[in-house]
Amino acid sequence: MTMTTPSPNLIREFRGDLREFKEMTEKFYRKEISIPDYKHFSGGFGSYAQRGGTKSMLRLRLTGGEITKKTLGFIADSIEKYNIDLAHLSTCQSLQLHNLNEAQVCALIEEAADFGIITRGGGGDYPRNVMASPLSGVKPGEPFDVLPFAKKAADYLLGFIKTVKLPRKLKVCFSNTEDDEVHAAFRDLGFVAKDNRTFDVYCAGGLGRSPLMGLKVAENADPQKTLYYVRAMVDLFVTHGNFQNRARSRTRFLQEDMGKEALLSAYQKMLDAALAEGGLDLDIPVDLPPQAEGGAASAIAGAECGSRLHPRMIPQAQPSRYAVLYKPAGGNVPVARFRSLFNAMSEMEQAAIRIAPTQCLYVINCTEAEAAKIIELTPDSAESHFECSMACIGAGICQVGARNSQATLETCIKAVKPFRFPDKTLPVIRISGCPSSCSAHQIAPLGFRGGVCQTPDGPKPAYAVSAGGSDRLGDARFGEELGVMPEENIPPFLTELGTAVAGAGSTYEQWTAENREAFLAIVGKYLAP
Repeated sequence: MTMTTPSPNLIREFRGDLREFKEMTEKFYRKEISIPDYKHFSGGFGSYAQRGGTKSMLRLRLTGGEITKKTLGFIADSIEKYNIDLAHLSTCQSLQLHNLNEAQVCALIEEAADFGIITRGGGGDYPRNVMASPLSGVKPGEPFDVLPFAKKAADYLLGFIKTVKLPRKLKVCFSNTEDDEVHAAFRDLGFVAKDNRTFDVYCAGGLGRSPLMGLKVAENADPQKTLYYVRAMVDLFVTHGNFQNRARSRTRFLQEDMGKEALLSAYQKMLDAALAEGGLDLDIPVDLPPQAEGGAASAIAGAECGSRLHPRMIPQAQPSRYAVLYKPAGGNVPVARFRSLFNAMSEMEQAAIRIAPTQCLYVINCTEAEAAKIIELTPDSAESHFECSMACIGAGICQVGARNSQATLETCIKAVKPFRFPDKTLPVIRISGCPSSCSAHQIAPLGFRGGVCQTPDGPKPAYAVSAGGSDRLGDARFGEELGVMPEENIPPFLTELGTAVAGAGSTYEQWTAENREAFLAIVGKYLAP
C-alpha cells in the first residue's frame, strides 16, 4: 500500500480515467450495456443511472460535508449551466445532482475533476466519502477538531483506491462528541474524539441487512497515528473479507465469520505491522478553539443548541460567531438556493457550509448580522422537530428502491402540520425506500423501511415499522421491528400518535417510555393483518 498521492496527481490520474467513463456512458445510453452492468462500472465514478435508465445522478465527494465558498460557487455555476432541477443532501455528507442527461453527466464529472472534486468512490466497492461531525471545529465543548484528520484519511484512501481491491464499500468517519451524528459506533471504521485528546476506534459495524454495532478495537489512540488504524482496517478487510458472497461482503459480517475475538486479534496484528512499517504519522495540532462564554438553550431538532436570538442560530465555540441550521424537506435543496447562499456568503469573510448526516446544512462562522441574513434566505427550513425527518432519495429515482420515501415523507408532513402539535410531540422519523437503510431508519426513534404487504385486495405499498433506535454514543441501539404498515396508514397513525402524546402534555420520548402498551396499541391499529 502506498503513501498518499499528492492531490494534483490524483486529479490527473482520475481525469485520464474519465475517457473510459465517457465511452461506457455513451454505450449505456445507446442501450449497448445493461443497467446492472453499467451500475457496476459507473458506481466507482460516483455516478448511477436513475430508475428507467434515461437520466443519471452524480455524487460529489465532499470530505466531512465541507463546502467552501469557492466550492459553493462551482456548484451554483454547474446547476445553472446544466439546468439541474434536483440537488439532494445524502446521509453520508455528499451532494447528489440528479436528472442529468448523457452529455451533462460526462461534462460535469470532468469539470468537477478540473475544479478539484474527485467523484471516484462515491459509489461502488470503494472507500466512500469520509465523514466528520458537521460542527467539528466550532462546537462548544468538543475535545478537538476532527475534520483535519478526516481530510487526511480521505486523501490516504483516495491514494490507493485503484490499486487495492476491496470486497465491498468501506465507510470511515470521525466523531467529535457523544452525539455521534456520523455513527462512528457502527461504521466500518469509526473514530471518536475523547476529552484527553485521543480517539476511541470502532470497526466492523454497519446498517442495512443484518445490522451490527461496531467493535471497539482501540482506546486512547494517538490522533497522529490515525492513518495506521485506517491502513489496518483496509488490510483486515482485504485479507479476511468475503470476495465470493456479495451478500456477506461488508465488514460487519467479519464479526460472524471470524468471531469477535479473532477479529480483534487480527486487527491488532494488522495495526502492529502497519506501525512497524511506519511512514504514516501525522502532525496536526489538537488545540481547542477559543471558547465562547455562556450557555445556550435547546432548539429545533438537527441543531445541537439554539440561541436566544433565533432557534436556528447556534453559538459556536468562537466568541461572537454562529452556525445557522438550514433543513430543507427530505434533504432536497431548492436549486436556486445555492446561488442565493453564494451571493450572500461572498460578502462574509469566514463563512462556510457543512452538510450534516441529518440531511441539513450548517452555515458556520457567521457574525450575528450574517446569521440573520442566512436565516432570511432560507425560509423553507423545517419549523419543528418532526419536520426535520429524513428520507432517502426513494424509488422515484433509485433503481433498487421499493417505495417512494420522499413522497411518503411529504405526505406525512402535510398530514401532521394542521394539528400544530407542540414541538417534540412526534420524533424525527427516518424513511428508507428499501432495506439498504440509506436514511439510517434502523437507529431512528421511529423508522420505516419500504416494501409491500399482502392484503385480501392484493399486494399494497407498505413499510416495516421499527421503534426505539438511538445513535447516541453509549446508548446506540437498533430499533425493534413492530410489523408492516400499509403506506396509506402511516399519516393517520402519526396524527393519532401525536394526539395521544400532546393530550398527555408529554413528548414522544417520554410518553413512549412511560406508556409502551398504549404506544403498541396505536401502532397495532395500523399494521397489516
